[in-house]
Amino acid sequence: MIRFEQVTKRYLSKTALIDVDLEFPAGKIIGVVGENGSGKSTMLKLIAGLLRPTKGRVLVNGEPSHRRIARKVAYLSELETYYPFFTVQETVDYHAAQFGDLDRKKAWEIIEFMGLDPNAKIKHLSKGNRGRVKLVVTLARKAPYILMDEPLSGLDPIVRDSIIKGMISFIDLDYQTVVITTHEVNEVEPLLDQVVALREGQVIKVMDLDAFRSNEGMSLAEWMTNHYAGHSPLKKQGS
Repeated sequence: MIRFEQVTKRYLSKTALIDVDLEFPAGKIIGVVGENGSGKSTMLKLIAGLLRPTKGRVLVNGEPSHRRIARKVAYLSELETYYPFFTVQETVDYHAAQFGDLDRKKAWEIIEFMGLDPNAKIKHLSKGNRGRVKLVVTLARKAPYILMDEPLSGLDPIVRDSIIKGMISFIDLDYQTVVITTHEVNEVEPLLDQVVALREGQVIKVMDLDAFRSNEGMSLAEWMTNHYAGHSPLKKQGS
């Protein structure tokens, strides 16, 4: 289980998260939503051990999050951080050398599903296909926690639906927990079990989506439109 205990994260001129007290249940796909700058990316980086809280603790399976937590956490960044001169296959090989839990057989299955050429160099791929490579090396890992920051960024809207449906087949929810940030709410909503909504660094709502839809009679996108009216447009949601 992932646990935030009264977590505040400040940068030099900005407070990104304020007194967050929250649990992410195991075996679920959890969406973190909010406006641009609401703290979504910061939340994922804290779980991945890439940032340290200014106050409070972030625990992963009871262990304080730190740089070496990568053995438990597969993190897909919204940034492109791969070597451009590597091929797709070399990128998989490199990540397999870094992370012992990367399943090469599964990586090949995802490469085929994504329609990628394993011999193509990263620098020659379109933005959408570079995004698919990020999904390959993240979903091929057997880490108990998968964190994905804007995983659909750059993907052609025509293929998003099939890729989202395919993602489910590469996640083992008997063992893995997924936390995902996205502004593509309509596409991702069918995947989600739970949603954490942020505004200006604070958690404003945590909801079980099945219960929410039954009780409220509206979609997540409709709820967000109502509750973020007057703030940044949903299409500009980000970190």
